[in-house]
Amino acid sequence: MKRLIAATTALGLIATPALADALVDNVNGMTLDENGRVVRFDGILMSPDGKVTRLLRRGDKRPQKLDWRADMKGRIVIPGMIDGHGHVMDLGFRALSLDLSDTRSLDEAKAKIAAYAAANPDRPWITGGGWNQEQWGLGRFPTAAELDQVTGGRPALLERVDGHASWANSAAIKAAGITAKTASPGGGRIEKAAGGAPAGVFVDAAMDLVKRALPAPSARDRNAAFLKAQAILLGMGVTATADMGTTIDDWMTYRRMADIGNLRMRVMSYSMGIEPAQVIGGSGPTPWLYDDKLRMGGIKLYLDGALGSRGAWLKAPYADAPGNTGLPFLKDDQLLNLMSRGSMDGFQIAVHAIGDRANQQVLDAIDEMAPTYTGDRRWRIEHAQIIAPEDLSRFGRNGVIASVQPVHQTSDRVMAEARLGQERLGGAYAWRTLMANGARLALGSDFPVENPNPFVGWAVAFTRTDAQGQPVGGWRPQEALTREQAWKGFTVDAAYAGFAEGKFGRLAPGLRADFIVVDRDVTQVSPQELRATRVLETWVGGEKVFEAK
Repeated sequence: MKRLIAATTALGLIATPALADALVDNVNGMTLDENGRVVRFDGILMSPDGKVTRLLRRGDKRPQKLDWRADMKGRIVIPGMIDGHGHVMDLGFRALSLDLSDTRSLDEAKAKIAAYAAANPDRPWITGGGWNQEQWGLGRFPTAAELDQVTGGRPALLERVDGHASWANSAAIKAAGITAKTASPGGGRIEKAAGGAPAGVFVDAAMDLVKRALPAPSARDRNAAFLKAQAILLGMGVTATADMGTTIDDWMTYRRMADIGNLRMRVMSYSMGIEPAQVIGGSGPTPWLYDDKLRMGGIKLYLDGALGSRGAWLKAPYADAPGNTGLPFLKDDQLLNLMSRGSMDGFQIAVHAIGDRANQQVLDAIDEMAPTYTGDRRWRIEHAQIIAPEDLSRFGRNGVIASVQPVHQTSDRVMAEARLGQERLGGAYAWRTLMANGARLALGSDFPVENPNPFVGWAVAFTRTDAQGQPVGGWRPQEALTREQAWKGFTVDAAYAGFAEGKFGRLAPGLRADFIVVDRDVTQVSPQELRATRVLETWVGGEKVFEAK
């Protein structure tokens, strides 16, 4: 019996028998149990609804009557990878627009922008992102005047790689009505030129001043962006992700896709603030929908910006910008109010906090709220990048989850040293200490800020080195995880962080049959070989949804 899949095969989604008693056999299989111990098997028996009924080992008798059987010819099979923190629609839109993430200088970026503008003459705005002035060695932000030189008078708005700053040209600034008299909003900063005129970069909350002038994407645009993002993720072996900051339009896109059978991966949705959750969930989290593929169970809040734009909120001024401690987004009472509004309806609270002052603020709020909002709350702190040493032990209280993205450490290492100075790095990207203090670590990538390839993040988590193996021995290697701890963070614990451990996250009886076929034994290869892992097939709920060409 075969389920027909709507026309997404062009994006690499493969129709496979489903909803039948089935056996995926002759595999070199490995998964983790709930405690992170490796379990080996050589067959997966599945029920008609796409769940594992039994893991078979060598010598176990195979059922005689099956609706279908797949012979994997001894290939490596592991659970589907889970990204604990990503932005699905942003990934799709970024992939369909101008991508500057590979540029190494301002001149290289300008050349790429000019080529994109020439190749897309009908686009009313030039949009995209991925720029990074640190990667360019610029020592400052780029300017509107520099963008004007290559955009031919059309409005242009390009997001920084971390999504916490935007670079606009003069036409975009004019379209948004921003002048020298426009004040920076709370939680944001307009970079100013001589005389007070906007220089071209808008940080954090100030980004919205320009974004409001952008033409809104159509439903068709959103569908295309989602399908592109899903194809990228499934092709990398990511079968589920937390979507951090789902808007009502995003949710409607997921529902549209699911209604016609095109939602093939699993999305653990966290509302962009309180309002979408109240509209979508009403009195509380939604149920799991579409065979456990979609649920809005949490609310995402923001406390500060990012290190790269000096928006992360620090206890002391930036070492490379005296007098600047970053951008706090919410006062203590505002944060408590928002967390209470979500918690009283049963939503899980996930708070973005990068700087040590922001992390202290959310830990203070959790300590204050925990006696009132009891039970299994699983408070989440997203990123948890820079933590004061005296606050590290507080993560073990109240079941706080540290949702961290290992690749940020390799991307940010040199910048973090400059922003903080050597003496303030004691709580920076302190994964092992967080775990030792009782925090559960959910690992992810923060795509599209970073590449969503989970095997790269896995390798970073236990080596603390980049693609070139630098620095030798790892950066602050005392904070490295073990290989198994890192694997657990991208599977078992990422599912737990989304209240999904009873649905997926490992291969075991009663859980969804989400698995991937890879070209090497990921438990044995070197870190460099792990980074190069190739996904051959991706299966979700017992259906093959991707096959490498």
